[in-house]
Amino acid sequence: MMQTIETPRLILRPWREDDAESLYAYAKDPRVGPAAGWPPHTSAAESREIIRSVLAAGNNYGVTLKPGGDVIGSIGLKETTAPGYAGEAELGYWIGAPFWGRGLIPEAAAALLRAAFEQDGHGRIWCGHYEGNDKSRRVIEKCGFRYWFKCENSVPLLGGTRMEYYYFMTKEDFLNGKLSCPGGVRRSGI
Repeated sequence: MMQTIETPRLILRPWREDDAESLYAYAKDPRVGPAAGWPPHTSAAESREIIRSVLAAGNNYGVTLKPGGDVIGSIGLKETTAPGYAGEAELGYWIGAPFWGRGLIPEAAAALLRAAFEQDGHGRIWCGHYEGNDKSRRVIEKCGFRYWFKCENSVPLLGGTRMEYYYFMTKEDFLNGKLSCPGGVRRSGI
């Protein structure tokens, strides 16, 4: 999938090592990572290593505001952690706190889901949030995902366990208009 994806306000693009300073600027905020299951970053060097080992390694996109500046968040697909659904895709995302409440992640999610269902052949995509992460829950609901179940999961990067709520969307849900991206989406190769 790793192509640049454009929405009315965003460019989703592959991560680069030179995004480390921008990543650190938002990922050091203790309101961001722990809600998603990872600790705040402690340095730009740590952020660079996370880009190398995690963000650049899969279907993860840096979220940038048009015309295409610094990364302000991340969105991507990975194998789901939903018990019993191994091998299926799960949507994950975060955005820096200064950009909360602007509808940017639902816009990015719509674009990525469109690509996943229409071009990449996924039949169902999962999404989840930890208990208490109401911002993520609202994104999931805005996108049209359907609640399925909850279970307690290990959170290795933070130690311990948390209750996680799982939702899903099928390709049919998407094609029947449960989710749309206002203004359309353009994909271009890199």
